[in-house]
Amino acid sequence: MKFPGIKILDRYIIRKFLGTYIFAIALIIVVVVIFDAAEKMDDFIELKAPLSKIIFQYYLNFIPFFVNQFSGLFTFIAVIFFTSKMAYNTEIIAMLSAGVSFRRLMWPYFVSASVITLLSLMLNLVIIPIANGNRLKFEMNYIKNVKGAQYDPHIYRQIEPGTFAYIRGYTEQDHAASFFALETYEDGTVVSALEAANVKFDPETGRWSAPKCLYREFKDGKEIFNSERSLDTLINLRDNELGRVEELVKTMDIVSLSRFIDQQKAKGSDMIVRFEVEKYNRFAYPISTFILTVIGVSLSSRKVRGGTGLHIGLGIVLAFSFILFSKFGEEFAKGGLLPPEISVWIPNILYAFIAFYLYKKAPK
Repeated sequence: MKFPGIKILDRYIIRKFLGTYIFAIALIIVVVVIFDAAEKMDDFIELKAPLSKIIFQYYLNFIPFFVNQFSGLFTFIAVIFFTSKMAYNTEIIAMLSAGVSFRRLMWPYFVSASVITLLSLMLNLVIIPIANGNRLKFEMNYIKNVKGAQYDPHIYRQIEPGTFAYIRGYTEQDHAASFFALETYEDGTVVSALEAANVKFDPETGRWSAPKCLYREFKDGKEIFNSERSLDTLINLRDNELGRVEELVKTMDIVSLSRFIDQQKAKGSDMIVRFEVEKYNRFAYPISTFILTVIGVSLSSRKVRGGTGLHIGLGIVLAFSFILFSKFGEEFAKGGLLPPEISVWIPNILYAFIAFYLYKKAPK
């Protein structure tokens, strides 16, 4: 396949597409930041958040997340808005009458969508996880309803098949927990349990220690007690696995996330599906940019009574229905109804058929 290159007409459409997209995103970011700052201003003042951290640690890391979250919607709106305006001004008719095929007309849209898709992939795979980590650190320190919310008071984790850890009252500041228990099961029955109070974790060595611990073993219906002087053990559990895991995975780049999923599979974790949904979403959502672009161009390239308003209204309905189907797909995966690699891609597949149908019906 020979690529047609970038002509004057292509530059005109690319400039319109990306210009409208950037303007719409920038406008909504300004509005959202103003409302968010007004809502959190009391927390910023009461907890004495430095202005530099508010700007550079919070809002500068908040913007990439927001841009990517609504990238598909604003791509769609941008395409609908300027293409329907071109159709209303009979520019599309003039292009087609001059011998430009509708397929050729799609080329600059494809180039623009590729730019947005690559940006979204870069944000999803690398930049946003880092930004989320920085933003969460700020929220922990300077927003009251988030402060201290990184760890649940009661934490349960599977260390390996048949071995479970229970940790109560863990705090990140001193890497300490008020209570720690390690239980081993065989055929659904507990065979041993280790318990300790005032436990500390050493991030450098990965060891858990306590001044006293109690070891219990269950054999032949009897319980054998063994009171140890102190606890100093190395188990396959790091402190970064103790946080709320759905928040934790959002701070991992794609390499770390893949490694973490493999690690959790080896431990037999029951949350693998949730982690895989996060992983596949990072690829599926950016790819939807192409599908939404084709739908937008096919819908808005025809001059109809009602003009731009009708196109934008219909486009917003389709865009929000796509987002709704995406959420349904995630819930199907989390509920075990469908494998995550299928459920996450179902909205893209369904709307790809809609895009193909509308493309065939578009004015030629």
